[in-house]
Amino acid sequence: MGGAMTGGQGMQMGPMQGGSPPPDARDPNAYNEGTRHANFGNHEMNDNAPFGRVLLDKAEFAKGDGERGQNIELEAWYGNDYNKLWIKAEGERRGGALEEARTELLWDRAFATFWSTQLGVRHDTGEGRSRDWVAFGVQGLAPYWFETEATAYWRSGSGIAARLSAKYEVLFTPRLILEPELSANLYSRVDEERGTGSGLSDVSAGLRLRYEITRKFAPYIGVTWSRQFGETADFARQRGGNPRIVQAVAGVRLWF
Repeated sequence: MGGAMTGGQGMQMGPMQGGSPPPDARDPNAYNEGTRHANFGNHEMNDNAPFGRVLLDKAEFAKGDGERGQNIELEAWYGNDYNKLWIKAEGERRGGALEEARTELLWDRAFATFWSTQLGVRHDTGEGRSRDWVAFGVQGLAPYWFETEATAYWRSGSGIAARLSAKYEVLFTPRLILEPELSANLYSRVDEERGTGSGLSDVSAGLRLRYEITRKFAPYIGVTWSRQFGETADFARQRGGNPRIVQAVAGVRLWF
């Protein structure tokens, strides 16, 4: 052992780091044995690629509190991750006539993860003369995955209006989904022809249980509740309506 140690001490050891490598050393920056880099197509990250979708979120029959009719809610968009053209449409038909409808054409611009601003126009039809508004709002996913929208509207002679909505998905199974939803409308001025008062006009809530036969096709059943307030409720009573309505609904949700 002592001789081995002595022999070891006489060996000439090079430095562990630094110095020039031997002539036959492999290039540390090229461990590819001389092969060239390959470019695999369709694997690039392209956040400017356009895409689109049409979502028929609600196409349903409604019945309750002496009323029956149909409701529809549709969204469509086309664009890339940062800019999209967005269309929203919502309408109610009662007694064989269109009671009210709202259509919006918007430019959607992402400003943060899961959030975007929307700027465009809104067109109201149905009872009374049609109305056109300038629209500006935000939409996105709030904490705990609440789908949230907040939009303000302005029209000359009608002041300012606002619409707030939120919904959430509760997954019992990957296919069976319960979706609660809440929305409210506010107006700064009275519009007697349209039957809306100033302040908080109405609040509506819905609870729908759907079964996704496929991701693109899901029938559902549910219940909705709506309540009008203040002068809006007074206008409804004057016209023989009920400011508080509970209805059962059944419909289908699909997208393509």
